[in-house]
Amino acid sequence: MASLFAGTEFYIPPSCDLCGKPETDCDCTAEQKAAAEREKQTQAKRLPPEKQTARVRVEKRKGGRKATVVSGLTAEANDLSALLGMLQAVCGTGGTVKAKEDLVELQGDHNDSIREKLKQLGYRVK
Repeated sequence: MASLFAGTEFYIPPSCDLCGKPETDCDCTAEQKAAAEREKQTQAKRLPPEKQTARVRVEKRKGGRKATVVSGLTAEANDLSALLGMLQAVCGTGGTVKAKEDLVELQGDHNDSIREKLKQLGYRVK
């Protein structure tokens, strides 16, 4: 199907979303275009922190150890691994993401510092 302005001075050829070149001169591969489309769909599903509520609690584990657990944030709406990295840097401790359960776990009792960091990031905290 021809463009409405094809053949006139107002015609602007379609361009590639990745490289910005006209589609006839585009060097992007199909894999690159598919990866960019997947990333765009992932970003569309993300929710801003202001619309999410994080629940922070400290659980006691066997042997008397404690773990701080952040729940209420879904893996689909957040990048939980990036959030874990920020929280680990604040607390100076190890941790893990349980994506199937939508949990972020940190070793030790870091309730106050995690609540403060989540509030700085814009999350509502309970």
